[in-house]
Amino acid sequence: MLFIVSGPSGCGKTTLVHYAREKIKNLHFSVSHTTREKRPSEKDGVDYYFISEEEFRSMIGSDKMAEWAIVHGNIYGTSRREIEKKSSQGDLILDIDIQGASQLKDKFRKAVFIFVLPPSYEELKKRLEKRGDVSSESIRQRLETSRKEIRFYSDFDYIVINDKIESASQELVSIILSVRCRIEEKQKEIGPIIRTFDSIKRDYNE
Repeated sequence: MLFIVSGPSGCGKTTLVHYAREKIKNLHFSVSHTTREKRPSEKDGVDYYFISEEEFRSMIGSDKMAEWAIVHGNIYGTSRREIEKKSSQGDLILDIDIQGASQLKDKFRKAVFIFVLPPSYEELKKRLEKRGDVSSESIRQRLETSRKEIRFYSDFDYIVINDKIESASQELVSIILSVRCRIEEKQKEIGPIIRTFDSIKRDYNE
């Protein structure tokens, strides 16, 4: 199962996804590609695959990207190989921008789409200002973009309002676990259990 988490910049989706990965077993993370510079705390191949714009555009031209978008002057995207490789190992969670999520919605109709909504415009602004890794102009651009992006919430299956990180994290975990309990997801486990009851019925009839 693919779980696609999206929302405006600063909404806290990366923190929520990190929490879910810590709490849920067999939940793999799709590492995105980006052309932006690596931050000191980040690791290549763990947080992102950091590549040049030339490399990225070459991958686009070769149809190697499942989704991609230009976000705040940098290119971000998810490779087809990353999704194929990681999803073969179990459930896969993606932390991507809204443009990318929209592209994947057409390609993976059975995927679960989760929108992270900030509690208010004012709170989103505070969070972006506290980050300290973006300029005032970048914050202004991100806030302006967020005004448009939040309108797409109705295209998603679930909404997590990230007011308090503890409760929002628990909501994300609950969504993932509840999807895992769908009949179609449990079918392989259900069959053998039902057969044990059929066996008991035959014993009594005999």
